[in-house]
Amino acid sequence: MAKIRWTPESEKWLKEIYNYIAQDNRNAAQRVVMGIYKRAQILKVFPEIGYKHRSEAEGDIRILLYGHYRIAYLIRGKDLIDILGVFHGAMDIDRYLKILA
Repeated sequence: MAKIRWTPESEKWLKEIYNYIAQDNRNAAQRVVMGIYKRAQILKVFPEIGYKHRSEAEGDIRILLYGHYRIAYLIRGKDLIDILGVFHGAMDIDRYLKILA
């Protein structure tokens, strides 16, 4: 079973998602953020479940979907996965996504 590591950048994105939704509804914000977190847990068992976005020297960057959000992650090996960021579906991931080696 792989370990999931949330990068500081991905934690920042989650916090921003929470803050944006919480302006209107704190309970909904908590449900969305917890849903994203829980969805990512599937990667422990099925790391390649998301679609391949691109390959890098560090490994494959893949995308796991959750509602309107895309969870970008890097498979660093069979035992480690880095969550790189969480993006709304309308955003251009390549504009924001940088390898956090």
